[in-house]
Order: sequence, then structure tokens, then C-alpha cells
Amino acid sequence: MGTERIAAACCLSFLLSCSGPPESGVVTGPDLEGSWRAVLLSPGGELPFGLDIAGEGEDWSAVIVNGEERAATSGVTVDGDLVTVAFDWYDSRIEARIAGEGRMSGRWIKTAAAGGVSQLDFTAEKGAGERFRTVAEERPGAALSDVSGVWRVEFLDDSGSEAARGEFRQDGSRVSGTFLTPTGDYRFLEGNYGGGLLRLSTFDGAHAFLFRARVEEDGSLRGDFWSRDSYHATWTAERVTDGEAILPDAWSLAGLTNDEGRFHFEFDDLASQTLSSADPRFDGKVVLVNIFGSWCPNCNDKAPLLAQWYRDYRDRGLEIVGLAYEYSGDRERDRRYVGKFAERHGVEFPLLLAGTSDKRQAASTLPDLTAVIAFPTSIFIGRDGKVRRIHSGFSGPGTGRHYDDLVAELEGLIQELLAESA
Repeated sequence: MGTERIAAACCLSFLLSCSGPPESGVVTGPDLEGSWRAVLLSPGGELPFGLDIAGEGEDWSAVIVNGEERAATSGVTVDGDLVTVAFDWYDSRIEARIAGEGRMSGRWIKTAAAGGVSQLDFTAEKGAGERFRTVAEERPGAALSDVSGVWRVEFLDDSGSEAARGEFRQDGSRVSGTFLTPTGDYRFLEGNYGGGLLRLSTFDGAHAFLFRARVEEDGSLRGDFWSRDSYHATWTAERVTDGEAILPDAWSLAGLTNDEGRFHFEFDDLASQTLSSADPRFDGKVVLVNIFGSWCPNCNDKAPLLAQWYRDYRDRGLEIVGLAYEYSGDRERDRRYVGKFAERHGVEFPLLLAGTSDKRQAASTLPDLTAVIAFPTSIFIGRDGKVRRIHSGFSGPGTGRHYDDLVAELEGLIQELLAESA
């Protein structure tokens, strides 16, 4: 866990106008409205992101800015010099105190797996500015002037290696893009490249990612990846052509363990009522089973699509059911946060409390699956009750055309299955 270093200096003069009380005699609130350059102190150094705050009085709102992304927050409260930016659906919040005019200081706090807590120190300065500031280690004359393009990436940590596909776009020194992996993507990354040093970051209330890499003499990249306050991996990358296959087929990563082609489940819904795959509501229907977690950003990327597809196709025979695997294992806590997930995305189909987010434990609750490789995972079942296809992971909006192509493919499969007779 990171060490708390909270600058809690309260500046009363900041709560008053510089020239004294306004003519009306009413004391004004803090000048929060506008764009802020926010920073989390990651074990790898500064992890910057944009923070746009709007409002006045008791009515405040904020969004997190990562490149093209405007990540929602669930609310902003201001109590004297204490500012809280909440991400209720992720059990996450930023608590900061105004530390002088145009400055805030505090920490980001998030509930993590197994009931743990992640914490990182937080600072912010008013004014957007550059995401990453120039550092002394940047050197001119590097072997590579631009990192745009497709990269074959390998991440390496204590558990082994994982292949990834890096896609970057560079405009001047500014870089945006993401990494796609067999289990999902790293969302909207933004940063810069200069003097042989690449730096990228993202923050959305759930994930706090920091990437750094140096260009080697052969034009490859070698660097580090930090996530939140506890995870570290190294990574290498080499540029490849756009059409080169890098990742395994997401439709082939998980399969069935039985010869009947069936998938069974039986769990309680949010009202503690048991629902199983044998329920008459599924007879003769196309069923999409979505294995997810309310804590998972890619699951949140996918949820609005599922909610819309359910509204569009349920009258034609589509049923969707979500199997939630949550962090804590505390049923009441998990019930509450899965409920927030449903409310946030307008989910009308049943969500069941299935277990904890450990993939091996999740697989043990679903003996018909060979493995749970990723959250989310989608199981498509035809009107005859047999599994047709299983898709692991999800490429979210941060992946651009990959997201568009996958959305079209998934919806096309639903339409194809609905066209079959019962």
C-alpha cells in the first residue's frame, strides 16, 4: 500500500475574495470551476490526468479527461475546504483539501480485491497545461522520432508474460492510443513522446495506469507499467504492420466441458430469488449470459450495449442474464454495488450474484466452462438451448475501429440466432 502523504493545509483566505468580502456581505465558495491538471503519485512517478469541474454553491459536477474520453463521476461535494469527487459505482473517491489558490491536495481511495484498499496521493493545479511535463532524462536525437503505428507488445510480471497489441497516434509530441490484450483493453491512454521517452497514463476512478518506455537503438521500446499502488510489470514492443496477427482469437479462449453443448447456472438475483438456466423464461429463447463485475471498466463499457440490445430484441425472443463476480464476497456490499451498476446503465435484465472476482474461483462455480479467461465473457445460447459461441474479453471505445467491429459482430450474432426457429 502507498504511504499517505496528505497535504492538509487549509487556506482560509482562499475561501474569501482577495479584496475582502463581496459587497453583498456573502462569503463566496472556493473557485473550483474549470480545468485542472491532476496527478496521482504512482510508485512509478507522476500519473497525470485531466479533471474538469463545473458548478457553484452546492451544485458541482466533474469529468475525468483522458484524450478523447470524458469519464463520468457520480458526484462532487464541497464542504468548506474539503472537496470529494466520487465514483460510487467503483467504490472509489478522491478526497482533497484546498491547499492554496488554484491548488488541491489529498488522496484517491478505492476498495480493492479481498476487502483491501488502494490509495494514492493526489494533487491538482488549476489550468490544463501539459499532461506530462518535460523531465531532465529526455534526450534529443533518439533513434525514433515518432511512435505512431501498431506495436507487438509483451508484458512480463511475476505470473508470466502476456501478449498485447499497442496502437499509438502521435501529433507533435502528444501521443494517444491504447493496448489491446486477450482479456480486454487499457482504455484511453494519453501522454507524450520526446527525446526517446514515451509516457502514457489513464485514470477513470477504477484504473490508474502509468506506462513509461525508452526507445532502444534498434527502434524497439522497453519500459515499465504500474497499476494503482501495488502492481508492476515490464514491457517490450516492436513495430509491426497493421495487418499482422498479434492476439489470439477471443472466440477460442474458453469452451465447454460437456458433450451436450449446454451451459447451466443457478444463482440468486438482487432480491435473493434464485434463477437458473432451467427457468421457463428461457425456453425457446436466445440467451446471452454475460459474466461480469461491477468493478470492471470493460464490463461497464459493454453494459450500455447489452441494455440497449435487450430493449431492442426482447420482444423477438432475446433473454440476457448477468452473472456478477465481485471483489468482496460480502453479499450485502456486492448486492449494493451490482445494483448501482444496473442503475447506472439502465439494465432491465436479471443480474445474479455468482461469486468473487478471482478467475479460478469464478470458474469453479461454472463447471460447464473450461475456464473464465476474462471479465466480461459472453456465452451465446441458441433457441434449442445449446451454446453456439463464447467470447472472452471486450474491446472498449478506446480501441476505435476494433470496438466498432466487435459491436457489429456481436449484434449480428444475436440477430442471426433470433432468426432461427425454436
